[in-house]
Amino acid sequence: MKHKTISDNSIPLLRRGAGAKPQLAFVVLFFFAFAACTSSKTKQPAFTLTKTDKFLFNSFVDCNMAEVWVGDTFRIFPGKYGEDTLWGFSDNLRFGNGANADEAFANQFEELITPNMPKNVKPTEDGLHGAVWFETVYQDAADPSGKTLYAVYHNENYPWNYPHKESTGEGYIYKHWPVGITGETSPAAVCRIGIMKSTDGGYHWDNRGIFIEDLQPRMILKPHNTSKTFAGGVGDPSAVASGDYLYLFYGEYGYPGVYDSATYDPVKEWSGQCISVARIKLSDLDNPAGKARRWDGNDFAAMPDGVGVPVKSLQIPMEAGGGPASAPNKMFHWGPSVSWNTYLNCWVMMMARSESTSWKGSAIYISFNFHEDLTQGDNSQQWTKPQQVLNIPEHTLWYPSLQPMNTPEDIANKYTSVRLGKRARLFFKDMFTNDAGFQSEYKSEYIIEFEK
Repeated sequence: MKHKTISDNSIPLLRRGAGAKPQLAFVVLFFFAFAACTSSKTKQPAFTLTKTDKFLFNSFVDCNMAEVWVGDTFRIFPGKYGEDTLWGFSDNLRFGNGANADEAFANQFEELITPNMPKNVKPTEDGLHGAVWFETVYQDAADPSGKTLYAVYHNENYPWNYPHKESTGEGYIYKHWPVGITGETSPAAVCRIGIMKSTDGGYHWDNRGIFIEDLQPRMILKPHNTSKTFAGGVGDPSAVASGDYLYLFYGEYGYPGVYDSATYDPVKEWSGQCISVARIKLSDLDNPAGKARRWDGNDFAAMPDGVGVPVKSLQIPMEAGGGPASAPNKMFHWGPSVSWNTYLNCWVMMMARSESTSWKGSAIYISFNFHEDLTQGDNSQQWTKPQQVLNIPEHTLWYPSLQPMNTPEDIANKYTSVRLGKRARLFFKDMFTNDAGFQSEYKSEYIIEFEK
């Protein structure tokens, strides 16, 4: 079936008085057709987006919102921590509590708790380099207290804080380095993915190390990298458990091989980029370095710093405007947020789309995977073609995710952003300019309701 995309400009907003609860304002029904992944009997999911008053989270968010239930407490982990060459030091990585998701998201910044985090080390030392964002928190099912947590984090570095080491191949060389997100005076970052562990519910964290990264030879440099995004690397992850593994869905921004300006091929770059998948055994999370494996097109056999193959169905064809991440005028999907939907009995992935320089893009997309067991064959690759969910022209939308609500059902089932039911909040980061200047909001203005 054909589907209709909505623009915020076409939907009237309701004013919200002091103390008022969100009211349902407008309903738009979307039907999504997709190829059956398991059998011809697979039904076509549909969903309803219901417009609500703005639910604004009043703190810094620049990643997926990670969360867990610790006993009867719903706990969120927003923010950023560590030294950033471009932006300076940040200690905005906090956590907030609530009796339900709405209460946790209603926290003011001053109410959030600052955890004890590992310190950054000097550029030449071994340890934590650069800034981190918690993107997913996996809760160890073997701990009945719920306090043993593994945070999958996005990490960013530069040649200045993490210089290249000949002995290990790690770190970066400041030569022909590309321009970063804020223009000529800023350097492009490199992203990596690591794990931290807490045994007290998130009050103290121990760095367990990086377990997925791209090394210097795969960095895309001048003159070809002009998009003001990354020099390369892997990041913006979302992780879910299936069987004995933690499956990591992440953005791949490096060159699929050794970058050489003399032989650079934009088609080859595009072929190795978009949303990729890796996995690591749950039993290896305490010591993850070297243990993960990337999908290589046939199996999870590529090394943690090797060349993997992205999910083909999530790539935007070049004839449809897709292209390499290093190009300023090509499109690619990024920033996945994956959840198991107990009502649809399938995996749901939300994602953003970069459409121009500096990650600009005004739309949110969705994809489905009907293989509950991701460990079998190529089940982890069987995602439907992304369909547009929401478009707000002249805005930039990042980090869309589905979040639980304060309903009795959601509380009883202890739903989080990685496990949800029939209804959920749609949250995203919205950046725009109005008469008051540049605005950045992490918010929900829609409830999504799925239909089988």
